[in-house]
Amino acid sequence: MNPAPYVGRFAPSPTGPLHLGSLVAALASWLDARAAGGRWLVRMEDLDRPRCSQAAADTLLRQLEVYGLTWDGAVLYQSQRDDAYAAALDALRSQGAVFACTCTRSQLAHAPRNAEGEIVYPGTCRLHPAPHSEHHAWRVRVENVSAHFVDRIHGALQQDLAAEVGDFVVKRADGLFAYQLAVVVDDAFQGVTQVVRGADLLWNTPRQIYLQGLLGLPTPAYAHVPLVTNAAGQKLSKQTLAPALPETGRRAVLAEALAALGHPSPPELLGTSPEQLLAWASAHWRIENVPTAPVVAKPAPAPDNPP
Repeated sequence: MNPAPYVGRFAPSPTGPLHLGSLVAALASWLDARAAGGRWLVRMEDLDRPRCSQAAADTLLRQLEVYGLTWDGAVLYQSQRDDAYAAALDALRSQGAVFACTCTRSQLAHAPRNAEGEIVYPGTCRLHPAPHSEHHAWRVRVENVSAHFVDRIHGALQQDLAAEVGDFVVKRADGLFAYQLAVVVDDAFQGVTQVVRGADLLWNTPRQIYLQGLLGLPTPAYAHVPLVTNAAGQKLSKQTLAPALPETGRRAVLAEALAALGHPSPPELLGTSPEQLLAWASAHWRIENVPTAPVVAKPAPAPDNPP
């Protein structure tokens, strides 16, 4: 059988502008797709309506265009996909794979935590009948399984879902669908075959593979690129006051992102345009060269005007 045509995607949350860390993830995904002659999609993960905005989404799209990361097809917005997520939740309910949970954050404050600092759900509501109150979450009933997968960068990995995660949320108590369910439904809907994203999502992968199995959906290949941190070792983010990508000096920023991905540009490309640098990177992309360790961002240079 011929393999499915390559379909990749970049799926940011529109809560603020792109920074160097998000550029590294977007660039890796874009290069992997372009080097394979595949399609590259953009999806806005705007499930959390109070934190996301159309203005932020528009800014992200403009930044991608400015940096030469063009996408294929229409942008998909998760905020417009509730019917699809509800259908998936109904499918899980029909097979008894989910249960209602009324636990609050304060009630779970003393629950054990895993290596990523996440609460390992202790199963409090597992055997309770469905509550009459509308204010409850829906959790997937996790059986005693060890999830195995091969990451294209990190190699063979496994996770004991029951011991290290526990029953996880697929619909929140406030009525919003959770990331884990939405990403699985949308990757299948868009025909995504390759997921290239930041290493902060590495240990979300077993949960998503578990859901794919329950829903009868295909499992894409996964690759998790290194995080970019500040000098204090904190992941670049809106919370750590990461500066937005500059619209000038784009070539230098792209070169730094490529170096973070294990693809430093050769000296003969010094002084070339951002477009020429992307063309070189597309021709020389090798995902096996991408490192696993986080990368510290360089201090921001003085502002300049070249592209």
